[in-house]
Amino acid sequence: MPRPALVNRTALTAVAALGAFALTTLPAAATATPAQIATSKTNGVTYLKSLQQPDGSYAGTGLSNEWAFSALAAAGTAAVDVTPGGDATKNARTVYRNLLATSAWPSASPVVTDYERAALNAYAAGIDPARVSAARNLVADMYRYWQTAEPGYFGPSANFNGTVFAALALNGARTTTGQIRVPQSLRDAVISRIRANQHDDGGWNYSKAEGDPGALAADSDIDMTGAAMAALCVSGVANTDPDIVQAKTFLKGKLIANTGAFDAMFGVNTDSNGWAVSGLNACGINPQTGDFLTSKGKTPVDFLIGQQFNPGGGFKYLPTDTTPQAYASIDGLRAVAGGGFTATPPTPVTSGAPQWVGQAALTSGTATSFALTVDDGTGSLKVCSVALTPTGSTTTLGAVLDAATSAATPSGCVSGVTPSSGTGQLTSLNGKANSGSSTWKASVDGSAFTTAARNRSIGVGDTIALRWGA
Repeated sequence: MPRPALVNRTALTAVAALGAFALTTLPAAATATPAQIATSKTNGVTYLKSLQQPDGSYAGTGLSNEWAFSALAAAGTAAVDVTPGGDATKNARTVYRNLLATSAWPSASPVVTDYERAALNAYAAGIDPARVSAARNLVADMYRYWQTAEPGYFGPSANFNGTVFAALALNGARTTTGQIRVPQSLRDAVISRIRANQHDDGGWNYSKAEGDPGALAADSDIDMTGAAMAALCVSGVANTDPDIVQAKTFLKGKLIANTGAFDAMFGVNTDSNGWAVSGLNACGINPQTGDFLTSKGKTPVDFLIGQQFNPGGGFKYLPTDTTPQAYASIDGLRAVAGGGFTATPPTPVTSGAPQWVGQAALTSGTATSFALTVDDGTGSLKVCSVALTPTGSTTTLGAVLDAATSAATPSGCVSGVTPSSGTGQLTSLNGKANSGSSTWKASVDGSAFTTAARNRSIGVGDTIALRWGA
């Protein structure tokens, strides 16, 4: 089924139809064994490698196979190890990073899901999403789409998928040391919106349902239910939470006993199954036991493996298809491999290649951006992207806050800072003054909150959180 602003399936079809890989499909069997899953992963990786263009790319004009990086990482293959004809200078990671760093990317009219998709796949490729280059900070790019009139939504609230994928990206694309870089106050705001959009049947859909009884009563979508439950779980919601249990019950009710497939809104297909299984994976729910082992001994993983051509490794979209499709192959492999919607990049096998790459320092004179949240303790969280042109390899918290008074998107994140110069401790922000033990404190990249001072060093890509309190 279509995925608004996330992928153009029509553009993929021509690329996907690699007939040479459409040899034979394995019949769906009972619960997939570890050996079957291992074979599926091996063959699936082979197929995804075949999608790489001669210039090393997976993403560009008219092509959106960059989701391959999340599937490759889940299957244990590093993007830097994927090269066209063995040419390491055109490895997939380097080419993708260079694309994301260009000023023309993603387009003249970007939407929030462009940056969310990029963050999830950059992370899986071993690129720090906040430090793609001196100028490109994908976390700050996402912060620009915070809805001040509807806090907790990213992008227009009518396109609810933008908020779901914000949660997936901001929580799933962690720092290179595994730290969630965004503050709990932001996570809680997004969690509340996702919960408010859960339909009466326990699932979700792409469009907003909050506050609309008719929309909440409408049938849910398999795909978005998988994504939304994953978004909650990566945000710290337990898989025993009532909303996750309701989502699991919804998916269970859509299982087809004879095949293990989910009866999706647009019919049985690999993508819907893949998203549902990835949601279960992200929540630590086994898609092959308990509620997801049918009365006929079938599971969703059985269905996916049955959709795969072997030894070619590609997956068909519909059970009746005779050739593989790129996007279906990505969704299918990622799910079979046990992945959610991104994955920690594997250690490369290429000699000398690091697990992670990222910009190490600010570049003097090159405009950049910082992700900033301001929490004054009243429940009125402010979120913005701050534009700044540094004069050295680092900057200061004071400089970022000063810039935020006039160069923040959305505006209004910072209206005033005291002191307005110097190096000392912040005594007031946005008119909220320190009082006794309740003072302004700062955190960078999810670190512990400590006294906020103007001279605190801020580096390239740092995600900054300010909080008033004890």
